[in-house]
Amino acid sequence: MHAKGGRIFLQIWHGGRACHPYFNKGATPVGPSAIAITNDQVNTPEGKKAYEVPRVLADEELPGIVEGFRLAASNAKQAGFDGVEVHGANGYLLDEFLRNGCNHRDGPYGGSIENRAKLLLQSLEAACDVWGSDQVGVRLSPLNSYNSMIDSDPIALITWIAKRLNDFNLAYLHLMRGDFLGEQSGDVMTPAREHYKGSLIGNMGYDSEEGNEAIASGKLDAVAYGTAFLANPDLPERFVKSAPLNTPNPATFYSPGPKGYTDYPFLED
Repeated sequence: MHAKGGRIFLQIWHGGRACHPYFNKGATPVGPSAIAITNDQVNTPEGKKAYEVPRVLADEELPGIVEGFRLAASNAKQAGFDGVEVHGANGYLLDEFLRNGCNHRDGPYGGSIENRAKLLLQSLEAACDVWGSDQVGVRLSPLNSYNSMIDSDPIALITWIAKRLNDFNLAYLHLMRGDFLGEQSGDVMTPAREHYKGSLIGNMGYDSEEGNEAIASGKLDAVAYGTAFLANPDLPERFVKSAPLNTPNPATFYSPGPKGYTDYPFLED
């Protein structure tokens, strides 16, 4: 990556209730509350398996979770990455604490948005201690219903977090604007742009034209392209030339080996 002039951040995260004993030596998954994922099943070599009801993490266990993020950030630095992205999206542990459809707990990590955001903020602080805040980003998805996620007021959630993140000097806020499953809708980008003073990256469904417009108009500072970049290793060049794009193959997104990963053709091919 560095030999080609690139920079690379490592996304660090805890799977929470989205983990499964099959892949975790039989261990029961953990989460903020005893609520299982119900809108999907886990793919295993033995076929699909239902998600299990997680074991509720005690308040006194949560500093250990934070230290896990600190260790992950340290490992990433030792491995030669250029920074880390703390993954607080898509129904994994930090997101599970953030959203009240999954977090039904009382005490210091439940109830108010301030309490529900505490684990995310503590994990960010741990990563910033290792890297310095300007080499740490965070990814959020207040609307995404993937992994049975929902919040009663996603606009209030992203508004509060956007304001609070100004206390850091983060590399960026990476925000998913929609819902993979199309079950929830709303505008989370406008309040994020209004209240967050740092670099804002938009994600989900942008094409070249919309992405350029969003940056030119100041709605965003950058756009993240996921599957389009996976299927098109020379995506920027294709955008510049208005060239056709390779079609991504979802069947190979999470499969092992080079197929669907490094075998998509370049434009010159």
